[in-house]
Amino acid sequence: MEAIGLMRSREEAEMSGASQALSQALPAKPLDVDRIKKDFPILNRQVHGKRLVYLDSAASSEKPLLVLEAMDRYYRTTHANVHRGVYQIAEEATALYEAARAKVARFINAAGPEEVVFTKNATEAINLVAYSWGRANLAPPRALVTSEIEHHANLVPWLQLRNEKGTELRYLALGPDGKLDLSPLPALLEGAGLVAVTAASNVLGTLPPVRQIADAAHAAGALVLLDGAQFVPHLPTDVAELGADFLAFSGHKMLGPTGIGVLWARRELLEAMPPFLTGGEMIRDVRLDGFTTTDIPWKFEAGTPPIAEAIGLGAAVDYLCALGMASVRAHEQALTAYAMRSLKERYGDDVTIHGPAASEERAGVVSFSYKDVHAHDISQILDEAGVCVRAGHHCAKPLMRRLCVPATARASFSVYNDEADVDVLVEALGRAGALFG
Repeated sequence: MEAIGLMRSREEAEMSGASQALSQALPAKPLDVDRIKKDFPILNRQVHGKRLVYLDSAASSEKPLLVLEAMDRYYRTTHANVHRGVYQIAEEATALYEAARAKVARFINAAGPEEVVFTKNATEAINLVAYSWGRANLAPPRALVTSEIEHHANLVPWLQLRNEKGTELRYLALGPDGKLDLSPLPALLEGAGLVAVTAASNVLGTLPPVRQIADAAHAAGALVLLDGAQFVPHLPTDVAELGADFLAFSGHKMLGPTGIGVLWARRELLEAMPPFLTGGEMIRDVRLDGFTTTDIPWKFEAGTPPIAEAIGLGAAVDYLCALGMASVRAHEQALTAYAMRSLKERYGDDVTIHGPAASEERAGVVSFSYKDVHAHDISQILDEAGVCVRAGHHCAKPLMRRLCVPATARASFSVYNDEADVDVLVEALGRAGALFG
């Protein structure tokens, strides 16, 4: 099956959904990036008279035609509210919405679609766990273990829980090699109820050994939540192999639209958790003296859900599966290695690359500092060359303090990037040094 320019019809998309398990298991093969680029309309535009080199996919990835067309087709032909109407287009909308859920479930090897809850983004998914499961299960003396490298989305909800419940927070520290120091983990797990860690750092690219962490947590009687926002779009994901109890990720980082995220959790956990938001859609019955909730996953999806966005996410899953996630991972790992090597060969000690030294130990993220040039100045100079990188603290201020830097510039890769993109970045960086260094 060819990877690109496929599945333009609904029937082809449905066939792709049925074959996701097979495509996830396919061996890695080289990606035809020149052909992939043609599937992303935004890459045709110029910025400041230069071709667009988009290296900010860790913040939000670009969208292929397949995703744009799936959402447009829904709005043009099938728009109606889901789960409510009994007329034809309402039933069609419901079928498309639930088909997207089934695609996501297969993509991460969930036991079934009922374990997939649609949210607004990964942040909302983590907050859902914190408010629903956390407030019922993490009161003192139960503690929570997290790490110094977390995105604010996997830290602030737990700080809020600590403020409300007095829950003790314990932290895995960052080692000098850019990886988490797991040596104190057994002590940190004593009396812990949950370990909430990233599966891939949005700043360092670090890939913690999540299965090792999960096995230790379960042996100590704790559950595991993984922030998969930077993992699921880039590596083959199997929730059983990861050993997770909860997994959160966002559609807009995996070639899908904004406004749609996913919380996966084991069925028995979801069934035991109270609803996070309440109102329409999530109820079975309402009386003046109380209410009963409907079944999972819908009891966590109050109100009109992001229907078009879910359909777009389903199309993004189709696209990634057509490429093969092993191929996606191999391509991005090679590109990360090339970027790190090119920066060091060109600029030597003037550039500091934060995170693990080996590309196989990190996701496709390269955060760097250059001379004494502020990250914002680097980003502005690169923008003049058409290069988009993120500059700032990347929603990880405690990690910035740990690294002793106010901010970093971050290049992050996806399936539509190649070595030519990296070459433009490396060449343009020299101008920042000439102007500000």
